[in-house]
Amino acid sequence: MPQPDEKQLPVSSSKPPEFAPEQIALFREVLELMNRCGTPYVVSGAFALQKHTGIYRDTKDLDLFLPVHHVAATLDCLVADGFEYEITDPVWLAKARRGDFFVDLITGMSNGAISVDESWVQRGSVLTVFDVPTRVLAAEELIASKLFVTRRERFDGADIAHVLYGTRGRLDWDRLLHLVGAHWEVLLWALLLFRYVYPAQTDYVPREIWDRLLRSFQQALAHPDPQAQFRGSLIDDKMFAIDVDEWGLPDIERQYRERRPKIEAGQSAAAAALDPARHC
Repeated sequence: MPQPDEKQLPVSSSKPPEFAPEQIALFREVLELMNRCGTPYVVSGAFALQKHTGIYRDTKDLDLFLPVHHVAATLDCLVADGFEYEITDPVWLAKARRGDFFVDLITGMSNGAISVDESWVQRGSVLTVFDVPTRVLAAEELIASKLFVTRRERFDGADIAHVLYGTRGRLDWDRLLHLVGAHWEVLLWALLLFRYVYPAQTDYVPREIWDRLLRSFQQALAHPDPQAQFRGSLIDDKMFAIDVDEWGLPDIERQYRERRPKIEAGQSAAAAALDPARHC
């Protein structure tokens, strides 16, 4: 049983959350600011999930996806508007804060396997969020963004299944396969979960896609590569830590992360960074 002070896990529902007036005002202000500053961004998180599934999720964060080379200018805009910030992880995440609410600037997946580029913004679905015209992440990018959220403390497989169910599989499947690239087996894993959960909707995934992925899987089984690299740390660096730390297998997550361009702050934002010791 969860303890009284333990964070409760979200329960899926179509009931809209009751956002505090100050939260609505702040999120509206941020979206208007991003539009004025010309920031190339797309809204993700709870708002993209609701767009594609009908599921509402309470959130204190406004998740914005953007290419890494636009983060510095975006932080400058936020700091000029009175926000504090910290670069939480230079590989993929910066956080701006005012009061109890946060804006997450996300440039890719934490393991470095998938990165956001301009096409993610351009393909965003037009939507009005808190009376502000904006774009939310397209379904294909939303799925890609959740493929590697597979860790013990959080698993987004249900969200992916709900996106497939909510869109009835009407996706640009070639785009999705392009986004996942060499990680197609993780997509197949997610699709198998969807098939298990929604067996009557198997055809939401086109037969051509099933055949293509299963054919690739059969070929991989028939011709295993003895030089193929261990990939467990891409799935969960904590649960697979023993493989790297004690069994001597390579840490592919570290390799991916080292190759990614890092988030940097603009000059005018540098002095406004949050002290990580104060951040919680």
